[in-house]
Amino acid sequence: MACSHPVTRTPPVVAVVGATAAGKTGLSLGLAERLGGEIVNTDAMQVYRGMDIGTAKLPVAQRRGIVHHLLDLMEIEETASVADFQQSARDTVDDIRHRGRVPILVGGSALYTRAVLDHFEFPGTDPALRAELEAELAQDGPAALHARLAQADPEAAAGILVSNGRRIVRALEVVQLTGHRFSTTLPRLDYALEGAVQVGVAIDRDILLTRITQRVAEMFEAGFVEEVRSLAARGLASARTASRAIGYPEVLAHLAGDLTEAEARERTVIATRRFAKRQDQWFKKDPRITWFDWDAPDLVDQVVAHVVG
Repeated sequence: MACSHPVTRTPPVVAVVGATAAGKTGLSLGLAERLGGEIVNTDAMQVYRGMDIGTAKLPVAQRRGIVHHLLDLMEIEETASVADFQQSARDTVDDIRHRGRVPILVGGSALYTRAVLDHFEFPGTDPALRAELEAELAQDGPAALHARLAQADPEAAAGILVSNGRRIVRALEVVQLTGHRFSTTLPRLDYALEGAVQVGVAIDRDILLTRITQRVAEMFEAGFVEEVRSLAARGLASARTASRAIGYPEVLAHLAGDLTEAEARERTVIATRRFAKRQDQWFKKDPRITWFDWDAPDLVDQVVAHVVG
């Protein structure tokens, strides 16, 4: 008589997405507890050591003993790249699944999440062209280059902050190198990872705006200004990537005497609200995401049922 053996199922990869302050962190912790999971950070700024309060990095004491990956990887003067993050994250996901655990991706950077989940290849670079564009950035400022990008690739420009000079330079570099729009190099809606599941946290816009205002107030009360002061002493203002994290330029301007603390706080709220709107627009374009109400009393139960099928 032949012996039957149970089929070992590869654990799924769950990505929790949605706007900042919508409640992704709480849901990801609940899912990790229920599914036997480990958290994989997909927030571009939480990879930096010392950037804790302003990035809403969950303190170790609040992680419920759940293993968290890809936090505090770099010093603020180092430049993070999506390509490097993609490789590190996929290696981490593979390791977690190999151990029979469930990787749960969570973070506010839509591009980082998509880079892990989807087919996404990175065009090459040209150091001479990059240097030329960076010189133009230094001379003319990001707004001028952003306007040029808007002419060459409106879709890419719409998805990049005018203040994000480094990403504008990269987009223009790709356009000039390849003759194709930068937006065509962005990830396709086609999973590269088998068993990927995306769940979105849906929240009413007015409630989200209130939660963002509350979160920013709590950040400042928790010592955000002192955090930025400490980072400024380590060269935050000249850091190419870390200095762009929402709230940090505003507090740097306050420390320089250009803004009052109240003005820095209000500008942080405005910048965060704008970011949340862009997140919402990005995620709503992805029909593979299943949305769940942020305040459903059985939210974790609903999502677990969806994931396990």
